[in-house]
Amino acid sequence: MKPDFDTMSIAELRAYVLLHRNDDEAFYKLADRLEASAEDTDLYPVPDTVEHMAMMETAIQ
Repeated sequence: MKPDFDTMSIAELRAYVLLHRNDDEAFYKLADRLEASAEDTDLYPVPDTVEHMAMMETAIQ
């Protein structure tokens, strides 16, 4: 009998996936949960020009 993935925390689900690497259902549930929790994360574009790369380096410093 499989555990109820909806009631597991992300840490518990991650541990389960690491122990049961062939369980596609658990993997996709974990991926969905991680994607949903990342919605409030700031995303920055990949620097695609020399000027953007310089701005990114300055921001990092």
